[in-house]
Amino acid sequence: MTKHIHLPITQQEARNLRAGERILLTGTMYTARDAAHKRLLEEAKEGKALPVDLKHIAIYYAGPAPAKPGQVIGSCGPTTSGRMDAYAPWMMQQGQTVMIGKGLRNANVIEAMKTYGSVYLTAIGGAGALLSKCVTQMECVAYEEFGAEAIYKLEVKDFPAIVTIDSEGHNLYIREEA
Repeated sequence: MTKHIHLPITQQEARNLRAGERILLTGTMYTARDAAHKRLLEEAKEGKALPVDLKHIAIYYAGPAPAKPGQVIGSCGPTTSGRMDAYAPWMMQQGQTVMIGKGLRNANVIEAMKTYGSVYLTAIGGAGALLSKCVTQMECVAYEEFGAEAIYKLEVKDFPAIVTIDSEGHNLYIREEA
C-alpha cells in the first residue's frame, strides 16, 4: 500500500512513518546540496536570519538541471546523501523533519533522527527526468549564485519515495535479525 503524505510534516507525523513504506509526497519541499547546507550553517553561526524556515522542512538533496522550454524544471534526481551528513544533525535540531536523497547515512545522522523525530526517504537514483514530472512549480529562494546547488522551493504532486530510515532508526540498508 502506498501512503499519500502532504508536506510539510511535523515531528509527530514523521514519527508515524515506518521504514519500508512507499509514499507519494504532495506539497512543498526544498532542494539543497552540500554548498547550501554549509552556507546555512555559516549564516546561523554569524547570527544572520536564514533564507528559509527549517521548522518542519522537507529537503530534497538534488541540484535541478535547467528547464527546457515548456518545462517547470529539468531533470532532478537525488544526489548522494552522505555529503550532507556533516550538516544533517544541526538541520534536524533546527526542525527539519524530512530528508530525501539516495545512499547510506552515518550513525550520527541516525541518532539525530531518533532524537528529533525526522525521517530519511530515498528517491530513485537515475530517474531524474521521471521525478521532474512530479514538480508543478519551482522558485529559487536562496543562493542563486550556486546555480543548480541553490535552494529551490518546489511544489510537488505524487512525488514517489520510500521511507528508508525511520525515526526509530529502522534502516532498510541494514538487515535486522528477528
